[in-house]
Amino acid sequence: MRAIVIVLDSVGVGALPDASAYGDDGSDTLGHIAQAMGGLHLPNLERLGLGCLHSVAGVSCPALAEGSYGRMAEMSAGKDTTVGHWEIAGIITRRPFPTFPEGFPPDLIAEYERRIGRRVLGNKVASGTAIIQELGEEHLRTGYPIVYTSADSVFQVAAHEQVVPVEQLYEMCRTARTMLTGEYAVDRVIARPFAGEPGHFYRTERRKDFGLEPPAPTLLDHVKAAGQEVVGIGKIGDIYAHRGLTQEIHTSGNSEGMRALVDSLSSVVSGLVMVNLVDFDMLYGHRNDVAGYARALVQFDMDLAPLLAALAPGDALFITADHGCDPTTPSTDHSREYVPLLCYGSRLRRGVDLGVRSSFADLGATVAEMLSVGPLDAGQSFMSLLLDD
Repeated sequence: MRAIVIVLDSVGVGALPDASAYGDDGSDTLGHIAQAMGGLHLPNLERLGLGCLHSVAGVSCPALAEGSYGRMAEMSAGKDTTVGHWEIAGIITRRPFPTFPEGFPPDLIAEYERRIGRRVLGNKVASGTAIIQELGEEHLRTGYPIVYTSADSVFQVAAHEQVVPVEQLYEMCRTARTMLTGEYAVDRVIARPFAGEPGHFYRTERRKDFGLEPPAPTLLDHVKAAGQEVVGIGKIGDIYAHRGLTQEIHTSGNSEGMRALVDSLSSVVSGLVMVNLVDFDMLYGHRNDVAGYARALVQFDMDLAPLLAALAPGDALFITADHGCDPTTPSTDHSREYVPLLCYGSRLRRGVDLGVRSSFADLGATVAEMLSVGPLDAGQSFMSLLLDD
């Protein structure tokens, strides 16, 4: 059997009961986008049951959906990509990763400067596109890298590719990763290379993430240990610290990720194929671009058709998300939301209402049972609801 998991990065479906504790009361990424656009045309997601699990303007609930559907609540503390993906794979994060709204402590920065042999610029919360315009010219003049963070648990280092070669920037980030432990153990250290001239700087595609290692074996580790294939597409390798994978495929956008997913099915005999589609979050959610987000959803629905046609009889497809990022709210941060759950396969039951799952880990537990691996540390499998006896 092959399990295929698509994570629509940030496509949340309504605020969780504790959303107010995160400043996200009333958030509804998918619902609000559809409402703002006067409805969305998502025929493939509609026939799988998207309109049955949540109210989405323009998307109806068929009399008998071709897939099964539900929503999943987040049990972990936090609302970021790593926490969400780790929970999908069976790990509950009890304490949120640290954030630094006032910048990083001076002593930490001083030690970082000592280790990399040069001073840094910035050290504040900032938009990545804005801070290179603000400090890029000074960076060109001094050669000092730009360090900044955001509402997420990140330590980001930006440098012009002609001033700091990309491999050297990566090494600076590896240095930061070794330092950021304990109370400073941020979720990700991110290399942010950029290019261009003053007034026209732009980030390049050579971004690289250096994440924390999961604290326990994940679904990916279990599947790999069982001798099956585990293919990570997009950011999956970075999110799981390149652990538990037999193959990593790096992509530059949602559509490329979906093409890579379809292509991978020609060579993966059994195991897990997992893809993260980051454009929803990175390009549109964080930039409060409602129209762009809507176009990306429509494009994903179109890209879904070739995948559905390529599925083999033993395949199980799962579509979900890792958190929300409601672009209709003033905030540009992630939002604490339920995530969608769509399940489809020729051997799976149709039209089953899976209800509200108590944890994202229920998905991982289900995949683990389907692939005869595990069990995982968390999650309650719903495989019995999907498969006939």
